[in-house]
Amino acid sequence: MFRSLPRAAVFLLFATPVFAQGASIGFGGADHDSSLPVEITADQLDVSQSDGRAVFTGNVVVGQGEMRLTGEVVDVEYGENDTGETEIKRLHATGGVTLVNGSEAAEGQEAVYTIESGVVVLTGDVLLTQGENAMAGEKLTVNLETGTGVMEGRVRVVFKTQDAQQADEAQ
Repeated sequence: MFRSLPRAAVFLLFATPVFAQGASIGFGGADHDSSLPVEITADQLDVSQSDGRAVFTGNVVVGQGEMRLTGEVVDVEYGENDTGETEIKRLHATGGVTLVNGSEAAEGQEAVYTIESGVVVLTGDVLLTQGENAMAGEKLTVNLETGTGVMEGRVRVVFKTQDAQQADEAQ
């Protein structure tokens, strides 16, 4: 998505005075439903029945409701639920990871999504965009169920003011 632009260029696109009005970190808030089915597409799949793992490689796209998680490799960990059925417990994505939900997107080097808790942890040069605002840091933890999140590691934030947004719209 933003991989074609250098990170510095992305921040220049949002270069306006920084204000803390209306800032939130999250993906879709309470709209996300982690009980929805998870669909995965990839170029290759390697399955290991002995340790309950499946490794998807090459152009991997994971979808759940409106959310999309992409990466070069996604390691899927399976386990049994309370009724003894097999289900996906955890996804570990590596290699140019992007997480998208609506107009919100985050990029990083790696992501771990724990399905039951609805928590996604992105690490490695994380860039989060929400509309015309951008945040960057080393680690982003998002709770998809509550729509809350925490950015850590020398956090940089650029908020586009309403005046700047109105000026852009007038052009």
